[in-house]
Amino acid sequence: MQCARRSVRPAAKGHNRTEPPFGIRRGVPKRPRVSRSKRKPSRLRRALARHPLLYRAARLSLLSLIWGTIVLGLAVVYFIARVPDPIIAALDDRPPNVTILSADGTVLAERGLRRGHVRLDALPPYLAQAVIATEDRRFYHHFGIDPLGLIRATFRNASAGTVVQGGSTITQQLAKNLFLSPQRTMTRKLEEVIYAIWLEQRFSKDEILELYINRVYFGGGTYGVEAASRHYFGKSARFVTLSQAALLAGLLKAPSRYAPTRSVKLATVRVDEVLENMVEAGFLSPEQARDASQQPLKLSAKGDDTGYPYAVDWVAELLPEFVGESDGDLIVDTTIDAGLQRVSQQALRHMLDEEGPDLAASEGSVVVLDPMGGVKALVGGRSYSASPFDRAIKSLRQPGSAFKPFVYLAALESGYTPDSMAYDGPTTVAGWSPKNYTGIYQGEVSLRDSLAQSINTVAVRLAAEVGPWKVVRTARRLGIHSRLHDQPSIALGTAEVTLMELTGAYTPFANGGQGVLPHIITRVRNGDGKVLYERERSTSGQVVALPYVGAMNDMLNATIVRGTGKQAALADHIAAGKTGTTQSYRDAWFVGYTAQYVAGVWIGNDDGSRMKKVTGGMLPARLWHEIMVYAHQDKTPLPLPGTSAPRLQDTVASLPWHAPAKSDDAPLFQRVLGVLSGQ
Repeated sequence: MQCARRSVRPAAKGHNRTEPPFGIRRGVPKRPRVSRSKRKPSRLRRALARHPLLYRAARLSLLSLIWGTIVLGLAVVYFIARVPDPIIAALDDRPPNVTILSADGTVLAERGLRRGHVRLDALPPYLAQAVIATEDRRFYHHFGIDPLGLIRATFRNASAGTVVQGGSTITQQLAKNLFLSPQRTMTRKLEEVIYAIWLEQRFSKDEILELYINRVYFGGGTYGVEAASRHYFGKSARFVTLSQAALLAGLLKAPSRYAPTRSVKLATVRVDEVLENMVEAGFLSPEQARDASQQPLKLSAKGDDTGYPYAVDWVAELLPEFVGESDGDLIVDTTIDAGLQRVSQQALRHMLDEEGPDLAASEGSVVVLDPMGGVKALVGGRSYSASPFDRAIKSLRQPGSAFKPFVYLAALESGYTPDSMAYDGPTTVAGWSPKNYTGIYQGEVSLRDSLAQSINTVAVRLAAEVGPWKVVRTARRLGIHSRLHDQPSIALGTAEVTLMELTGAYTPFANGGQGVLPHIITRVRNGDGKVLYERERSTSGQVVALPYVGAMNDMLNATIVRGTGKQAALADHIAAGKTGTTQSYRDAWFVGYTAQYVAGVWIGNDDGSRMKKVTGGMLPARLWHEIMVYAHQDKTPLPLPGTSAPRLQDTVASLPWHAPAKSDDAPLFQRVLGVLSGQ
């Protein structure tokens, strides 16, 4: 029997019949290698492939996070590199002191006031507690930034629908005060955060709080708690009571609103709020807060009662024009008469309080000048605390008949005299037919009487005859700088002016014809006494010839003696002036003068609403009289320049403000004046 033969299959092409490598069983085929590109994508990749937008967003977010981290890191490095040395932070680099003095040396105000650095441990503990309870209750528990406080403030503001609580910490506020501008930008906010963190690393909590209360603004021009305490209470912050400490802490949120010099009522309400905050923070018991609330504040500053704020504001506004930016303390001497300023403010307020409600008159302003244009009193409104807007230098109103002196002066310079006769009757100029206030026509009347009685038709005829353009030019020559039109109605004062410029334009009648520029600053010195600016006693020259000054004084004196301004008459002094009332009784004016003072009064309403038949001869004339009686109580009566006097030239030359020209250089009218006056 033949043995069975094992068939042998031919090997596949290229097959190696050697032993397989170790670990691979014979007969098990080797799996072919799959390239990476042919591998099955992961689940994440498949999801991203199905949602390409999601993929792009994820990629963009990742890149943004990376780059944002880089930029933030670079910003931190940049800002930290700019942070001043901590020693510089403690230096006293706040705004300089500006002390404003009246003509007799009385201190009117101190702006930018600070009185040195007070150590925290020298202050009563409840002062710091009041600040912390009101400004940053978690001050001792955060690292410069308070996320919880920010969230709480955001929630409270959203619930109230307005900003009732801020999210900035005391450290952030100090950082802003030390290093940053007041601009509200994202960059500045980022700087504030970084600087706050840096301050927390470089200073202790007590040092930060000490720096803060010695640098922050407390209102009234005061920086630092010591200056504020002396300003409001007349004593050092070391000795303030609990209620006074609560007032100081309450000022930090809104100094201009809660300052007791502006509103004692609001300041008192704020004190109660701060005391309540201290109870909630655990610094006081309800009984202690209640007792403190009943303590008198004992304020030393009187605010509106001084009458100074309007004048002080104007000084502060003008000061940079004289000395520029100053790094040191300044002492500013002014022309203000402190007593006259107080009397003027109080007289205006009293008159409006007593008679204003019945006559629908709510506001007013007063300007008193010396014959050289120095401002002796400046009252911009009935109450600075109610409205700091200065109506004397910023409010443009129609002067009405108070503008007529410029019409009559232009007529005199064109050949008329006070005794020239004019016709009072119906008239029409360029289609316009003005009426008299009384509705009565007198026929033939002298210029003197027509001005004294403020007859409209005569003023309009005169302006038409000499030319409205000449009236405008005359007014500008005497000191009216506001825009004036040259229409026929200019004769009745239909162009708007300020009380300050109108009063200044009357001044040449009181000083013999010299043009003046109303001014309030006479000298500025630095802390060492060096004079940085001093005003020279100068005028803009002769703007009205003396004979015409005398003629105008004759006519304007008649206005007070027997005309519309009789209520302004002074018993012992010769005075002159003019009333003004605009259409529908919207404005009432009186501007008048003696040889020693020129004063203007305006009464009206800010919104231009009508008063109840208030004319310039009523409230303004009576208020002018009251103020001028006080101003002249120690003055020797003098004749008005250009009026009858034994030796006219000698009388005018003897006045303290008159600087006579040399005889060779004197104008023609002055050289012949001796003949006209019988010399």
